[in-house]
Amino acid sequence: MEDIERVVSKNVKKLIKEYNLTHKDLATIAGVSVSTVGKWILEKSTPRMGAIQKISDHFNLPKSYILKEDDYDFSAQIATYPYFPTSISAGTPFTVDGQTEARKIYIPKEVLGKYSYDHNIFFTHINGESMNNIIPDGSLIAIKPTPLERLKNGDIVVYSVDYDYSVKHYYKYGETLVFKPNSTNHEYREQVYDVSRNVKIYGKVITYIVNVD
Repeated sequence: MEDIERVVSKNVKKLIKEYNLTHKDLATIAGVSVSTVGKWILEKSTPRMGAIQKISDHFNLPKSYILKEDDYDFSAQIATYPYFPTSISAGTPFTVDGQTEARKIYIPKEVLGKYSYDHNIFFTHINGESMNNIIPDGSLIAIKPTPLERLKNGDIVVYSVDYDYSVKHYYKYGETLVFKPNSTNHEYREQVYDVSRNVKIYGKVITYIVNVD
C-alpha cells in the first residue's frame, strides 16, 4: 500500500488534469491556499476533511476519492456541459444580460440519463414562481435545443420575445403560439403570440436540479 501522501498527490494531480484546473481553481473550491494545494501535490501534507467535503460537493465525487488508491473513472461518471450563469425568468419574459460566454458545469451522467452524451445540452438557472408546480424557483435547468417541428404541446421550453426570455409550457394552435405557466400563484397568465411575431425557442427543458442552498 502506498503512503497516504503519495496517494493524495496522485489523485489531486488526476483531478486537476481531468477538469483542466489551475492550482488556484482547486484552492478556491477546497477553501484553502494555493500553497496548501502545492503541499498536497508535493506529498508534504494531506487535506483536512472540510476541504475534501468541499471538493466532493463541487464535483459530485465520493469523499473517499482523494484518499483512496482506487482508480476512479471520471469519464464514466461525469460529463461537462455549457453553463450560462444568468437566470432565465419563470415569470413574465425579461431581458437577460451577460449571455455572451458560457462557463463549464460538471453533471453526473445519471442525472441526464439517456441525454448524458448529448453535448448540445446547456444549463442555466430558472428565476421566478410561474412554473413552481413543476420547477422550484432557483433550480438548475437542462435545456436541449429542439427544432420547432419536434416540439410537442405541453413541453416546457425556454423562449424569447424581442430578446426577453422566459420558461413556460409550449402550445401551438395553427398560427398561434401559447406559453402557459404552471404555478401555485394564479395571477400568472399565459402569453399568446402570432407565429409572425419575433418568437425564438431555444429548446425544451429536459430536467432540473433543485437549488438546496
